[in-house]
Amino acid sequence: MQAIWGLAFVVFGLLSPSFDATHRSGILGAVSGLLPSLAVHAKTAPENTLTYFENPPTRLYYFDDTTTVLYFDGTAGDVYISEDEGKNWNIVDGIPREEAAMLIEHPFDNRIAFVLTKTTKHYKTTDRGRTWRSFNVPMSPAFSGATLAFHAEPAKSGYVLYQGIKCERDSWWGASVCHEETFYTKDGFADEPQVLLKDTAKCIFAHSSKDFSHTEHSDLIFCQAFEADAEEVHSIESSRLLASSDFFKEDRRIVDFGLSGRLSRGVMAMGVVSKFLVVALRDLSEGANGEMVLYVTVDSKNWAKAHFPHASNAKLREKSYTIVESTTHSLAIDVQSHTSRNIGTLFVSNSNGTYFVEALRDTHRSDAGYVDFEDLVNIDGVGFANYIQNAREVDAGTANLKLKTVMTYDDGSSWSPIKPPTRDMHERPYGCDTNDITKCSLHLHSISDPHNIGRVFSSTAPGFVLGVGSVSEYLFPYEQSDTYFSRDGGATWKQVRHGAHKYEFGDQGNIMVIVNDEDYDNHIRYSIDSGVSWQKFDIGIKLRAMLLTTIPDSTSQKFVLLGLVGRGQGEGDKRYVIVHLDFAGMRSRQCDETDMEKWYARGANNHECIMGHKQWFWRRKLGRDCYIGNKFKDPESHPERCECIDADFECDYNYVREGDKCVSAGPEPIPAGVCVGDTPGLTYQGSSGYRLVPGNTCKRLSGPQKDDLVTKDCAQAQPVEGNVAHQTFKFPTKLASHVYFRKSTTLLVQLYDSTIWQSSNEGWTWKQLYPEERLLTFYMHSYSDDRAYLFTGGTRYYYTTDGARSWNVADAPLPPSRQVPQLLAFHPSHSDYLIWMGDADCNENMANCHVEAHITFDHGRSWDLLEKYIKQCAFARDAAFKVDEKEIICESYRDKTGRQDTFGSHNPLELVIGTNWYKDKQKIFDQVVGFATFSEYLLVAEVTPGTSSLDLQVSLNGNRFAKGLFPQDMRLDNRAYTILESTTDAVFLHVTMSDARGAEWGNLLKSNSNGTYYGLSLDYVNRNTAGYVDYEKMIGIDGVVLVNVVTNPEEAVHTKRKTLQTRISHNDGGSWQRLTPPLRDSTGAAYPCNDVKCTLHLHGYTERSDPRATYSSPSVVGLMLAVGNVGESLAPYKESDTFLTRNAGFTWEEVHKDAHMWEFGDSGSILVIVNDEEPTDHVQFTTDEGLHWKEYKFGKRLRVTSLSTVPADNSRKFLLIGYEPSDDTKSVAVYLDFSALTRKQCVLNTDDPAHDDFELWSPSEVREEQCLFGTQTKYYRRVRSANCFVGQLDKPPPTIHKNCTCSDVDFECEYNHIRNNAGECVLAPGALPLPSDDSCMGDDDFWYERTAYRKIPKSMCVDGIRPDRGEAHICPGFRAHGSLFWWTILFIPFGFTALVAFWYYRRGGYRRGTIRLPDTYTFSDSGPLATLASIPWFIIGLAGVAWSYIENLPFIPQTLFRSRRGYRHVAVDEDAQVLRFEDED
Repeated sequence: MQAIWGLAFVVFGLLSPSFDATHRSGILGAVSGLLPSLAVHAKTAPENTLTYFENPPTRLYYFDDTTTVLYFDGTAGDVYISEDEGKNWNIVDGIPREEAAMLIEHPFDNRIAFVLTKTTKHYKTTDRGRTWRSFNVPMSPAFSGATLAFHAEPAKSGYVLYQGIKCERDSWWGASVCHEETFYTKDGFADEPQVLLKDTAKCIFAHSSKDFSHTEHSDLIFCQAFEADAEEVHSIESSRLLASSDFFKEDRRIVDFGLSGRLSRGVMAMGVVSKFLVVALRDLSEGANGEMVLYVTVDSKNWAKAHFPHASNAKLREKSYTIVESTTHSLAIDVQSHTSRNIGTLFVSNSNGTYFVEALRDTHRSDAGYVDFEDLVNIDGVGFANYIQNAREVDAGTANLKLKTVMTYDDGSSWSPIKPPTRDMHERPYGCDTNDITKCSLHLHSISDPHNIGRVFSSTAPGFVLGVGSVSEYLFPYEQSDTYFSRDGGATWKQVRHGAHKYEFGDQGNIMVIVNDEDYDNHIRYSIDSGVSWQKFDIGIKLRAMLLTTIPDSTSQKFVLLGLVGRGQGEGDKRYVIVHLDFAGMRSRQCDETDMEKWYARGANNHECIMGHKQWFWRRKLGRDCYIGNKFKDPESHPERCECIDADFECDYNYVREGDKCVSAGPEPIPAGVCVGDTPGLTYQGSSGYRLVPGNTCKRLSGPQKDDLVTKDCAQAQPVEGNVAHQTFKFPTKLASHVYFRKSTTLLVQLYDSTIWQSSNEGWTWKQLYPEERLLTFYMHSYSDDRAYLFTGGTRYYYTTDGARSWNVADAPLPPSRQVPQLLAFHPSHSDYLIWMGDADCNENMANCHVEAHITFDHGRSWDLLEKYIKQCAFARDAAFKVDEKEIICESYRDKTGRQDTFGSHNPLELVIGTNWYKDKQKIFDQVVGFATFSEYLLVAEVTPGTSSLDLQVSLNGNRFAKGLFPQDMRLDNRAYTILESTTDAVFLHVTMSDARGAEWGNLLKSNSNGTYYGLSLDYVNRNTAGYVDYEKMIGIDGVVLVNVVTNPEEAVHTKRKTLQTRISHNDGGSWQRLTPPLRDSTGAAYPCNDVKCTLHLHGYTERSDPRATYSSPSVVGLMLAVGNVGESLAPYKESDTFLTRNAGFTWEEVHKDAHMWEFGDSGSILVIVNDEEPTDHVQFTTDEGLHWKEYKFGKRLRVTSLSTVPADNSRKFLLIGYEPSDDTKSVAVYLDFSALTRKQCVLNTDDPAHDDFELWSPSEVREEQCLFGTQTKYYRRVRSANCFVGQLDKPPPTIHKNCTCSDVDFECEYNHIRNNAGECVLAPGALPLPSDDSCMGDDDFWYERTAYRKIPKSMCVDGIRPDRGEAHICPGFRAHGSLFWWTILFIPFGFTALVAFWYYRRGGYRRGTIRLPDTYTFSDSGPLATLASIPWFIIGLAGVAWSYIENLPFIPQTLFRSRRGYRHVAVDEDAQVLRFEDED
């Protein structure tokens, strides 16, 4: 806070000219002193002395526990000293006038202070400012927040770090190029300062706080520095945290925070807060979008990442978070949570500062980031905060702030309004009902709007609190507020004066002084009886108060008032006056023991015990006429230990919070020599899961303790290195679905008996959620990783905001609807904003049963009606569809009466778009069947007026729409379409050519770069009856696509049996090849089929029992697993074997006989497969990508239905789900832990790649063409034979080794052209070529006539052959655009790209083994296909979940259907029903 006050006075100083200070003294009110009768009695009024200055102080600094105070005039560059608490002032001796630029005190030695100048000569005092001596340093000071850094140990008070800056003028540009260096001294600059490190931003001693205790070397230093080979203009990527114990002479360490490589770079800030050393890093991982991460240590050795609930509206960004006042047992951080910089969320950590929980949302922040939050001095757990009641309106700019003050007695775990006084100082009632504290409470102005220096509300005076505020529903403006006082730590209050006043405490609260803070005034008021009465004292001059202060511990009876007097009222031009107020002598005696009483902090609020103890203080009894008088002696807090309770314990290491319990994160590590041997029944003493919070002083009772070691079966312990562990759990019924929280080890399971189960440790242990409830289904929040919702059949639902560590209950406005495809809609930018779809009037009389949409802006605390009789409502804004965030779209029935589920074409479904949160509505289309967002498009399927056919309407901004145009023979009314996933600047579209049941196939089309024109990529591509296509892109490498084609299309129409073959493309569909088969199988035998007709064929998407089991993984580039066979065509699934490729499909090897499910773990360091043909009791695993396989038996034989791990594929723990052959009504979960196979972590050293565990690999290494998309790109991946695990190791992103010259593989056939038998592109029979585009782009000198070829959009090739260019024509001088260019631009927004499409299923989040209800996540840029098919017209994709109600069963999620993501089957017949609506992510 001192930084704020200092800044304020700098501003004042800039407005004032330089001055010389003089002073005069006068005893105002001394007339009474002339009366002899008063000489032996207490004074009846204070004394005051006036001293005038020309400028206000930049800093007014008291040497701790002394009467000496410094007045630093930053405007004039002078320093003044008073050795009698501000009564008399003199210019300091030894510092030349007008040279002082900065005053810095030694925080651990109250004798020492420094005055820095703008040059290399500075000044130091060792006798509290009485004398000053100069010293020199090599560089001018860097005027930052850490110009000087000090050592906390008394014996090393001379250890100081100095941050200097040197600037050199660039002779070419004339600008200055600056760099900072850090110097050190061991003798307070009496020795010659030595260079510590160059190119630094900040350095600190590890021993820089009395609370930050550790056992590291006392000379340990941390520096935020830039790498030596960094450019002159430092990038954030070159910023590292360095450490040294010998001033960087020999010991020079890089702190990697347990990370490696790039992720340990990007150090933005560091500092010691209480017992925590906190470092902020820019998150340099892919997709971080400028977010930051915090790493915390309490011992200087072990670093842990600070985990926040991942609410999308509270992300750590530079200048958007504030570490606020923290205790020694928790860290408090406020994070900006809205677009407005003035709105945040307060988080409080556990004891080691790593896990945070949300303490208070919508906190009030200043523009500079200072937060309205302050604890009471010396009283544990008690504090005040202001929050914005109307945060949404403020963020939207439609309303002014409505601030409310709340109070906590338990370190932010709970908050309550401040109970107001019932009447004001004149015994008049307030204008609101003080009995209803929800609408009438006391609200106080706080830190964001400072009006004084020092603490805002309290001092060391036990329980005494003063504040300026109002008794009202919301906080009044400062100038309309009054002054309030509490004597019991904020439990009760009274108004002491009307109007806003500055205030200060003295003599441990027995003297309180207030002064008008709204206007000029000539008096102060004071109380010497604990606020019972207030006296007026005339100071003899009218001034505008600027600050009121005393010595920092508030134990003195003397005060300093700084004010500004009117023009002509001062001494000459000197208008700033220091008024010294002396209350000493106003009490005749000093208090003794009989005058004191015990005062218990928090005693009135049932929160007496904090951290295992109560607190009490000695303070003067009310009504006693005495003074305390113990100057510089702070009131002592006396602890009184409490009996230990559950709140005094937290989760032990390797345990995670699950509701009110701590559960193991997996098998427990045990010491060497424990659990040795194979004797059954061996046990060990392990953790109970709990530990006493560090620093807690609670009193243990006799008997068992919560943290006592417990006896455990050795089978539950982490196995010795090289072994695998498992645990089996049998559910009471069959599993319907399961889903992982993204970026988490927690997952949910839904059973068919309407129960939901949770595991917080990847399946190691399980807990049923709310056994008393019938839970129908769950939804995962589409944009906030840690939020999920559980639905009952009524209005009650449950939600989590912390990744299921805790669940909360809430009430919805209506029961969840059974008539709509989606129950909840989520906002991408504000995770608290939800839209709920519920059934209304659907009781016994169903005559008016309909669906209503309600919206909440506070996560369900209150709901507002949006619209009645709707099919779906959603926020228009999506992750990529960046439209007005306040826009909402609804499918709404025209006639809002009757029973909704009986509506037909006589009551059309209209599309209504509402701005300003649906307050301003506009009907866009008269009749629609659905809408969806796809990439940057909003797609609407409109029923053409007067017909039964459909048009596709497309918008880029959510307001204006245009109709999509299609080739003549591909109208929506006669073809089925499937839009396929694409990330390569082109759209793939599957057009059904044969829809005969059992003989379905179609043509694969590919668009140009803007999605306007489509050309044939491959014909006869397989699809199934539901419209899904055997099409899959490799994850991690663009342009690699696998499909299956039908080789007997005419025969299949009659036989209903298709013959399939697999094709692969490595240039994004520009050309296709057969898969090269391995020469020998996994046993070493040659394949019986060995002629040119024999190739490798793979089972694709349409045949998988679990469509989420993709060929590839985002965590291991180049690797694919698949089930297939070597032959002339694809064999049945149960006659197939398991194959692997390590080079993106160029070569394959058979790794195991029979069909298997597979899963990737730990970025490919372990692959696990399990038999998918029959029941089995074992899995196979490999740590060298299939060279060698080992078997692990998990016991009972199961028919496995799913094999999964965390979504990022970076864990070594897997979850196998199946059922026993003898009982298929109960699912069995088998937890498999491979983390003990090796404890050696892989090393990645980009500077010395020959001595690490990674290789730099390119797909071009094994192919004829050396380039892919015109580049040679290289990827880091683990060496196949390396015996190590990857863990959280960060791998650098792919790098482009070089751009290649253009060749044939960089081109594909133009629109309406196909390849002939010679592989040449020719015009299709009966087709017309596109006209040439005579547009000239940018600085083009020529435009070219079209040819039969076009360049693949993704290709970055240069020069070489250009078959896409015909005859050249010179561009017009003004680079004119032709008519075709403008025609294309006009129709880009509604071109073929936007054809009935939807979000792809992407691998960055929920994938194999996961099901989410619903989903609109965006994931990585490469993933499996997503489809859109027509039955019989088309299918439009929407984010959602099947909400089909089954009597006495839960709502069955998407695992029961063969979909990947939200498919919506739209029937044309008015009596037809929606067949299903699912979400498969």
